[in-house]
Amino acid sequence: MSVDKNTVKRVARLARIALPEERLEPMAGELNRILAWVEQLNEVDTSSVEPMTSVIKMSLKMREDVVTDGNAATDVVLNAPLGEDNYFAVPKVVE
Repeated sequence: MSVDKNTVKRVARLARIALPEERLEPMAGELNRILAWVEQLNEVDTSSVEPMTSVIKMSLKMREDVVTDGNAATDVVLNAPLGEDNYFAVPKVVE
């Protein structure tokens, strides 16, 4: 895929980036070099490489998954401007 001056102008407009006319041609060259590098990466065979999230193999600390109500209803509504019986009170918005 080759990027020309018109494509750069269109992408800049869509991205709402102010790009002066004299920068369009150099930007097209930069984008073409980036796309050529990405095409080079696509040529690498990665079928035998496992996906990874980090260079160092780590495992997260796990805790028991227990469903509770939190037993903190009064603490939750403590800072609410209006509350009633451990519920948030909000003004009616439907007429």
